[in-house]
Amino acid sequence: MELDAGVKQSADALNDMADFVVEDLESFVNVELEVDKNSQTSEHNMSVITQALFQNGEEDESDSEDDDDSGTDHFNCARGGTQLQRCERRSGVNSGVPDTFQTSHLLFYERFKAYQDYMLGDCKPSEVKAFTADYLEKVLEPCDWLALWCTDVFDVLVEVRDLDLKDLKACVRLVLPLQCETRGCELTEDAMTALLEATQQRVLLQELHVVYDSSGDFDQTALALEHLRFFYKHIWRQWDEEDEDDDFDYFVRCVEPRLRLYYDILEDRVPAGLVSEYQSLLESCSKVFQQFSSLRSELVSDSDSELDNISMVEGLKLYDQLETLRRKLHIIENPLLRYVLGYRGNSRQQCVQSRGLRCSGVKVVHVVTASCSSLQLQSLLSDRLLPLSSSEDTQIQFHRDPVSAVDSSHQGDVVLILPGVYSVSSSMFIPDSISVEGFGLPDEVVIEKKNKGDSFVESTGAEVKLSNIKFIQHDAIEGILCVRQGTLNMENCVLQCETTGVIVRTSACLNMTRCDLYGSKGAGVEIYPGSVCSLIGNGIHHCKDGILIKDFAHELDVMPSITMENNVIHNNEGYGVILVKPNDEEQQGDAGDSVGPSPDPPFTSTTTSTLTASGPAQLESAENNNSTEGGASTSGRKWQFSRQLSRNKETSCVTRAVQDLKDHQVFVSVQGNQFRRNGLGDYGTFYY
Repeated sequence: MELDAGVKQSADALNDMADFVVEDLESFVNVELEVDKNSQTSEHNMSVITQALFQNGEEDESDSEDDDDSGTDHFNCARGGTQLQRCERRSGVNSGVPDTFQTSHLLFYERFKAYQDYMLGDCKPSEVKAFTADYLEKVLEPCDWLALWCTDVFDVLVEVRDLDLKDLKACVRLVLPLQCETRGCELTEDAMTALLEATQQRVLLQELHVVYDSSGDFDQTALALEHLRFFYKHIWRQWDEEDEDDDFDYFVRCVEPRLRLYYDILEDRVPAGLVSEYQSLLESCSKVFQQFSSLRSELVSDSDSELDNISMVEGLKLYDQLETLRRKLHIIENPLLRYVLGYRGNSRQQCVQSRGLRCSGVKVVHVVTASCSSLQLQSLLSDRLLPLSSSEDTQIQFHRDPVSAVDSSHQGDVVLILPGVYSVSSSMFIPDSISVEGFGLPDEVVIEKKNKGDSFVESTGAEVKLSNIKFIQHDAIEGILCVRQGTLNMENCVLQCETTGVIVRTSACLNMTRCDLYGSKGAGVEIYPGSVCSLIGNGIHHCKDGILIKDFAHELDVMPSITMENNVIHNNEGYGVILVKPNDEEQQGDAGDSVGPSPDPPFTSTTTSTLTASGPAQLESAENNNSTEGGASTSGRKWQFSRQLSRNKETSCVTRAVQDLKDHQVFVSVQGNQFRRNGLGDYGTFYY
C-alpha cells in the first residue's frame, strides 16, 4: 500500500508539473493535457511534454534566425520595444512635426527577402497590385496611428482612420492643431482641410511615414510602407503591365535585377557614364509611354476615319520606340548582359581635352620621385636625361606623384618615374601623345590607386606609350586601364586588377607586349567591335575570363581585328578566350555550332502582339494587321496596333565551349599561344 501511495503521489506531482510546463509553453504550441489519476495517463503526459519541449526548441531556433533579419520579420510582434532607429527631422533645428522611423537604409538582402517571401512571391505583373494589397492587409495596423503625409511641397501630421488597400490608399484625418513643415509655400489649417476634402480624405500609402514610437507596435507598419514606397519609386515601371505574355515570375524577371542594379549603383559598382545613360533611358521610356498611352486612349473603337488611320500609324512608331528603349533598359538591368553588351552606355563620357603642343615649342621631361640617391640621379642623368635633353628646346621638371606629371604633360613630353610606391587617389587621364616610363623594373616602380573611380588609367592620345610600370588597382569600376581612342603601346608592365582588366573601346588600338595581367573579376582583356588589339608575349591569368571578344558589331562598326602570339593564358575561372555574338548567327550555323531555339537579338524586334483602344484586344490575322486601306475602311472593326511581345525580358544566353577560334575572321594572326588550366576550356562562345 505504501508503494501504491508513493506511485500515486509521484503521478500527481508529475501531472502538476505537466500542467505548469504546458501552461508556460502556451505561446508557442497548442497542447491540451487531460489529467487522469492513473499512471498510464501520467506516462502519456510525459511524452506530450517531451514533444512540446522539442517543438519549442525548434521554434526558438527559427524565431532567433528570423529576429536577425530586421527588414523581413513582418509577422513576429512579440518584441520588447522598437527595433528601428529614429529619423530626426532636422538636426539642431526645432521642427514643427514629430520624428519618424528610419527605414530608408535597409540592406539589399532585407529588401530582397521582403519582396520575395512576403510581398510579391511568384506573382505575375498583372497580379502585383493584388499581392501587394494582400501583404499590406496582413501587416499594417488597420487604424488609429499617426503618420506624416509627405509630398514635395509639405509634410503634415495626420491620423490614419482606415485603409483602402484596393487602391493602396489610407483614409486620414488632420491632427489639430496643425503640425506641418512647408517648402516654398504657406499652408493654413483651412487650406489643408480643403485639400483633404478634395481628395475625399484619402492619400497614397506610399506618401505616409509612420511617426516614431518606442513601443515597437508600429515597426512592421513602418517597414511595410518603406517596402511599398521603395518598390513604386525604384522597381515598378508603368509599362510592366503591358506585356501580353503575362505568365512569368515578376520577381525573378524584373524585381531582382532592378534591385541588384540599384545597390550596384549605390555602392559605386557601375560606371558613372552607364548610370547616366540608364537614367536618360528611363526618362525617355516614360515620356514615350505617356505619349503612346494618350494616343491609345483617344482612339475610337469603331471608326474608319482618316484621322484614326494616321493615329494608328503614329502609335506603331511610338510602340516601336518604346520596345527599343525597354530592351536597352533590360540590358543594363541584367548583370550578365550588362557585362557583355552594355558598352554603349559609356560612349558619352567626356574625355579630357588634348593639350597639344606648347605654344613655345618646348618639350619637357617630367621626372617623378619623392626622393632619390645620388647614384640613382647619376644613372638617370647618363641613361635618360642627357639623351632626351640633347636639344636646346627641352626642359626638365620634377614632380612628387605620377598624376601631376601626366596632368602637366603636352604632346611629345616624356614622364620618367623613379623606383618607389606611389599611392594616388584620382584617375590618370592621358589625352596627348606622351611616353610614361618606369626607370627600373616593373616591381620597383609601382602606382597604386586606392579611391573608387570609373577607371584607373584612361588613354585617348593618338600615340601613347607605357612601359616598366606596375599598376595596382583598388575599387575601379570600369577597368584598370581603358583605351578609349587612339593607340596605346604598353610594354613590360604588370597589371594587378581587383575589379576589371584592360578595355579596348571601339576605334581604339592596343599593342600589349610582354605584360603580366591577373586578378580581374571580369575579363583580363575586353575587346570591343571596331577596335584593333595586338597581344604578344603576355601572361593573362587568374581572371574570370582571359580575353573577351565582342563580335556583335553595330551597323556603323566593323569587327575587331586581333593578333594573338606567344601568350600564356592560364588559371582563369571561365574560358581562356571567349567570343560574344548574337544568337541569330548561331542559328545560321556559325562556327559549326547549333543550339536550340534562339531568342530575338536585344536590339531587334520580330514578334508581334496586340494593343486596343479599349479593353483587351483580340488577335487578328497577319493579313488584317498588314492591311492599310481595306482594313481601315471596315466599319465596326476594333482598331488595333501591332505590338511586340516584350520578348526582351526573356533574352536567354547560351555559353558553349568550342575546339578552336583561330579561323574566325576577327583574328589576323593566332600562333604560339599556350592555354593551361582554364576552368571551362581554352575557347568558348557566348550567344545572346
